[in-house]
Amino acid sequence: MSATGVDEKHGSQSSSASLSDEKAREVRTEDTTSADVEKLQQPLYNDHVDVSGVDEKKLLRKLDWALVPWLSFLYLLSFLDRTSIGNAKLYGLESDLHITDTQYNIALTIFFFSYSIFEVPSNVFLKRLRPSIWLSLLMFCWGIMMTVQGLVHNYGGLLGMRWMLGLFEAGLFPGVNYYLSCWYKRSEFGIRAAVFFSAATVSGAFGGLLAAAISNMDGIGGKPAWAWIFILEGLLTVLAGAASFWIIQDFPDTAKFLSEAERTVVIRRLQEDDQFSAAGEKLKWTYIWQSLLDWKTWLGMLLYMGSDGPLYAFSLFLPSIINQLGFTATPANLLTVPVYVVACIMTCLVGFYADKKGQRGYINIFCSIIGAAGYIILVASRSAGLSYFGVYLAACEGSYKRSVTLAMVISFGNINGAVSSNVYRGQDKPWYTLGHGIVLMYIGIAIICAILMIILLKRENAARARGDRDEIIEGVNEDRADLAKNGKFASVQDAKREKGDAWSGYTYTI
Repeated sequence: MSATGVDEKHGSQSSSASLSDEKAREVRTEDTTSADVEKLQQPLYNDHVDVSGVDEKKLLRKLDWALVPWLSFLYLLSFLDRTSIGNAKLYGLESDLHITDTQYNIALTIFFFSYSIFEVPSNVFLKRLRPSIWLSLLMFCWGIMMTVQGLVHNYGGLLGMRWMLGLFEAGLFPGVNYYLSCWYKRSEFGIRAAVFFSAATVSGAFGGLLAAAISNMDGIGGKPAWAWIFILEGLLTVLAGAASFWIIQDFPDTAKFLSEAERTVVIRRLQEDDQFSAAGEKLKWTYIWQSLLDWKTWLGMLLYMGSDGPLYAFSLFLPSIINQLGFTATPANLLTVPVYVVACIMTCLVGFYADKKGQRGYINIFCSIIGAAGYIILVASRSAGLSYFGVYLAACEGSYKRSVTLAMVISFGNINGAVSSNVYRGQDKPWYTLGHGIVLMYIGIAIICAILMIILLKRENAARARGDRDEIIEGVNEDRADLAKNGKFASVQDAKREKGDAWSGYTYTI
């Protein structure tokens, strides 16, 4: 006799019919009792709490205002601090520190080594500690490093500060991505992540304006303009880091700005969305090994590499690229502003559309093709106006297991900032053909990986729809010896928690 299971979102159940509408397949068993059905149900979080008075839309807006603006501001400061060296270069950094173009590129490169090394362990610490403590501490420390960077007098000092800056900045981006995924459903995450990520483009626009303004302090206190850029931006980060201890909220189950009913609704929403660690979980090495052995992690790393390489090349060298088109320091910085404004708008629009349609893979390919067109123009162009237009097109490119996977993917992408730091060589001025060509190669890698990801995830979704990935649930389908390879669990809840996205009822968004 076949029996279908429980639709977890609506709680409907039958002792001889439906066991799993959510998986769109049948679980075969000789007899299904009410005890068997309970094994397939997700226990209701805080089942004693009355949530009838909670308006979900108002709650979502409350979360947005409490989380997204401040986190976006922090990322703006992060990206501003790491890329402001590109603005500072136009105000005599190299000549004052007596460094060559190659040494300047090494100073850019060393940041990404410490940045990438520390990203994965940082996300584990984020789970072990409160986000309000860990993220605030990181910000406070990198703000100090940024400030001291304005006090260096030689090449060695610059290298040391760039290394330390990368070390402390490493935890913010992967940490916040994971942190947001602990508050929002997958269908809601894209636009929030896009708004957060758009802070990088806003920082580009803001950085150009700020550098142009701070350059007027040249000579004050015996410090050159480039030093004041580092000092003032670093002090702003120190203040933000100190304030973050009181502003950043911790995870949903302990959020003080929510009532108990609101916390309950947030966690139930996440559990309905198959985020089963929403109510908290303990660190298990199993989750880390799952991430390391998952092919999606490694393909995702290559895909992100193809996107992140161009991002850092663009951010670090855009002022220099425009400067070499015939514009002096301050005008070159100011001309970066409209480019970043366009990039910010595109980032938010793409995130909104991806949330609505869910076709993130296809959107990645589309945006990468537009970016590739921009870099093809930059490679071929010998006209300042046409190259500036190409820059606009180029601007358009762009649980523990979950926390480790996010950190690994982002870490591998960011280590390619070390490559991006060296592709725009002084001898290639003013058109930087080699640098643009290498960035174009990165975009090609992103397109290929996005296509592969779509094909492989479609294949995996089809296998799950056929029931090839079904697990054995004790007392429900233990007679299915052919499913032993997929694991045996006491309940569906245990299967979900232990297998994560490898659980047979999980469907990937293409």
